[in-house]
Amino acid sequence: MKIVRSKSFTAERAWGALDIANMKAITTRLHWTDQPYKWHVNDGEEVFAVLDGVVDMHYRESGAEHVVTLRTGDVFFAGVGCEHVAHPQGEARILVVEHEGSV
Repeated sequence: MKIVRSKSFTAERAWGALDIANMKAITTRLHWTDQPYKWHVNDGEEVFAVLDGVVDMHYRESGAEHVVTLRTGDVFFAGVGCEHVAHPQGEARILVVEHEGSV
């Protein structure tokens, strides 16, 4: 049994993470950040849920770049091959569920 109080979680560096669970090679991690990540494509699908803060999610679809603003409670699903990058507006806490070892 584990309880995580996400609002109080911080990390020593941007995108630092707390491992919550690993279920059959699917990881669930809580990330803290105040800096953008990098453009990437995950090794499989990814669920990205904003638990605290605001994040501009940039993604490319059919060669065009799009941006959607995610607020607390919003979930972004990146399907196989979805190139994306998260840009927090200030501090953010994000729950990420993805294939173990993904970027």
